[in-house]
Amino acid sequence: MTHSPTHPAPCRPPLDPARAVPRAPWRHALPAAMIAAVVLAGDAALAQPVADTAAAAPVPDKGDTAWVMISAILVMMMTLPGLALFYGGLVRSRNVLSVLMQVLATFCVMAILWVVFGYSLAFTGAATAGDAGPLTPFIGGLSKAFMAGVNPGTVAESFSAGVFIPEYAFVIFQMAFACIAPSLIVGATAERMKFSAILAFVVIWFVFSYLPMAHMVWWWGGPSAHDAPSGYLFGHGALDFAGGTVIHINAGVAGLVAALVAGPRIGWGKELMAPHNLTFTLIGGCLLWIGWFGFNAGSNLEANGLTALAILNTAVATAAAALAWSFGEWIMRGHPSLLGGVSGAVAGLVGITPAAGFVGPMGAIAIGLVAGLACMWVVVTLKSRIGIDDSLDVFGIHGVGGIVGAILTGVFAAPSLGGSGVFDYAANAVADFDMGHQVYVQTLGVAICIAWSGVVSFVAIHLVRAVIGLRVATADERQGLDLTTHGENAYN
Repeated sequence: MTHSPTHPAPCRPPLDPARAVPRAPWRHALPAAMIAAVVLAGDAALAQPVADTAAAAPVPDKGDTAWVMISAILVMMMTLPGLALFYGGLVRSRNVLSVLMQVLATFCVMAILWVVFGYSLAFTGAATAGDAGPLTPFIGGLSKAFMAGVNPGTVAESFSAGVFIPEYAFVIFQMAFACIAPSLIVGATAERMKFSAILAFVVIWFVFSYLPMAHMVWWWGGPSAHDAPSGYLFGHGALDFAGGTVIHINAGVAGLVAALVAGPRIGWGKELMAPHNLTFTLIGGCLLWIGWFGFNAGSNLEANGLTALAILNTAVATAAAALAWSFGEWIMRGHPSLLGGVSGAVAGLVGITPAAGFVGPMGAIAIGLVAGLACMWVVVTLKSRIGIDDSLDVFGIHGVGGIVGAILTGVFAAPSLGGSGVFDYAANAVADFDMGHQVYVQTLGVAICIAWSGVVSFVAIHLVRAVIGLRVATADERQGLDLTTHGENAYN
């Protein structure tokens, strides 16, 4: 896997020249997505050792370390309780506990799987081109399964050469991402699927879709080993600052496929299925928004000016999308609803995720406006036409918002539009930006993610249907999953 012979892969804004490590002039710059390179020697370490016997051991930066750990906690808060409350308010009162339990259980299962094998499969690989095999660009190995070789003294390099954080901090931050991605999926099949079927499906999807996509998009050698092999899409120059493809498109497609195969809820399109508590939904949505500052800005793995830019972009893009959805709904339907406003906010958060550190504030506003309007149209107009009961609009918001954000990143990353452009490590300077090529690369990443997640999800949901069965009994669905599945009521 190599970079395009005519275009350097896009990267973050220029590094401090004292920190930048130029590489051989015949190689192109790697893109700076959100992932650090873990700097450890080993059979399948993802970066070359930084220190040798003649050099001092790297010392983590305490400020960067503190920011990454705080960001990890913020991202965990997005799932528990943020996403749980957001989803819980959107379903009918007889199913609220079922959704809360699905989100809670999914988070817990993924946290365990992450430290057992997920981290290793996502973020290890061949250290040199000679060691790389045909699967190296697509999935890692098991050299760090059960956290082998990871301890309080091991470190991960950030996006600046010679700047480190503890590897455990990086593991925790990425664990928070791995937990929220499959939790998003449960909203697509809410109010009708068996609890066991939900858990089985998200586990299969996590192993065969989330981990390969994370590896393809985010795995690389880091600034001190930027000539090392990297993930397939990373090597092509795809930009994804914080997970537009890996998390949102990936989960959105999985939710759409699961909803299609599971079939609609009983009475869908005929009975009123209004949210039972929009106050819960607003509180959950606001927790998502605040947590998203850690989601996006924490992805820089450092506390600096670029981190501040990501926070600013996350704020203004979300505001623009919330207003776009609200005013669009006002024009189309005659009223600006709270549900529309908070849905628009989430659409904006999704849209700016891949672009947060690559575009300027004006570009972020533009992405937010487009994401808000596009998601509104899909949810309000297109959903009823295609006839798929995506209960809580997982694809309509996360899938569509992620697609819009990923492609527009290739537009608004242009320096002429206030973006960061492309940084070439070999030249130690910002390279000429080719918008057409970057949009093509972004579109390639979107297409691969849709196809990959679609195939994995289709196979997984049919496997679960054959072995476990997908739907609860009709009588149980009518009575509500809170009582029939979990034996309790939310309101007594």
